[in-house]
This record gives sequence, structure tokens and C-alpha cells, in this order.
Amino acid sequence: MAIEAVIFDFIGTLATVERYAYETSVKKMYESLRDVGFNMEYEHFTQAYERAHQKYRTIRYEELVEVTNTVWLSEALNSLGFATNPDEENVKEAINIFFKDYIQSLRRRNCATRTLKTLLERGYALGLISNFTYAPVIYAGLQKLNLNQYFNAILVSEDVGWRKPHPRIFKEALKRLDKKAKQTVFLGDSPVEDIQGAKDVGMRTVFIPSQFFTVEDIQKASQRPDVVLNELCKLPEILSSIY
Repeated sequence: MAIEAVIFDFIGTLATVERYAYETSVKKMYESLRDVGFNMEYEHFTQAYERAHQKYRTIRYEELVEVTNTVWLSEALNSLGFATNPDEENVKEAINIFFKDYIQSLRRRNCATRTLKTLLERGYALGLISNFTYAPVIYAGLQKLNLNQYFNAILVSEDVGWRKPHPRIFKEALKRLDKKAKQTVFLGDSPVEDIQGAKDVGMRTVFIPSQFFTVEDIQKASQRPDVVLNELCKLPEILSSIY
């Protein structure tokens, strides 16, 4: 069955993260909370935030259920004696401040724009699936890099509720693109989240090494991709050979 659709991962696959400092983002988030009346020591806040982060990280990675940052930030604040909820504006604004530098750190990977444009011109349906705890970051990142215009469907795990490699997020993407799994190639850099997840629902897969995963990582993985690609530029030319 000929390939009619290509679905991409985002961070690592189409975009790189350059000169980002997590600790700086945490400090800015803390300062924004202090500015609106959350009186607490920085050390106490970071310890509470990390405890909540690790708690929900376990849930996210073991159950493949997405939990957004506002949930664990609110829980961290409540453990310090405050009364908050994840929908509070102060909590949301603190998370927006936390991710501001991250969005600015995103850069297009070499050939990303050219590859997407070529595929669209050749009639492929294009989708994107991103595991991310705060969906506005992905939408803002795509807009910043001027990539959002190329996709027929964009799915972020926070919106869908399920994380790759859970089959539900892949099946939802196929539904939105109105394509069968055998008509679709998934391109990503994570051996488990991208390659294993897409393979499990019947998609063809292309692995591309990134700043996060190497060729050695995919060679050690239980699921092998149909193709290992070193450069995005080569994707349009190899699609016709994938069946």
C-alpha cells in the first residue's frame, strides 16, 4: 500500500533545543510567584516542586497518561501551605513564565522547512504528534519556527490525554488525517515513544538521530525502524521505497 501520509515528532526531530537552562526557568517561575504574594523560600519551593514533578513523571511514563505542569505546580504550592488549584491564573502565568525561555531556545532542524514544503507539494497529508506537558509551548514553538502552516493535524499529549507510545494518540492522529496505518510513515527520534509506538499500531517508521537519541540507541532497541535516516533532506526521496 502506497504511503499517503507522514506524521512527525517535533522536539528533536524537527526542532533542536539550544542553550536552555532549566534552573533559570525554575528561578523565574519562583520569582513570578513571589511577586504575586506566595511568600516562601526558594529552597523549599524547589524541593516541593521536584517532589511533585517526580510523582507525576512516574505516572506519565508508567501509565502513559499526560499530566500538565499546572497540576504539579499547584500541588507543590499546596504542600507549602497555600490553597491553589491548577486552573488559577497565578499558577498558569507562572508556568507560562517557566516555559518562555524554552520556547525561545527552539531552532529549526536543518532541512525542516524544505522537507515539509516538498512533502506537502507532493500531496502527502502531514501530521505532528508531540509528547509535551503544556500544549501552548508546542503551538508557540511551531509558530515561532514558522512550521505550523504545513500540518493537517497537530496533536499534543496534554490535549489528547495520552502520551506516546500509547496507541490512542497515534490512532487519533490517523483518524484526523483520515488515513490507515499502512498508508502512513512516522518519523521520530525516540526508539520507544516514536518507533515502537508507531510500529505497534501498524505504521511504517523512520528513525532520525538527534541531540537526545543516537543511532546506537535505536540499534539497542527492541523495535527496529523501516529506515534510519541521517538527514531530514533525504526523507522525500526515500518515501516511495517504503511499502
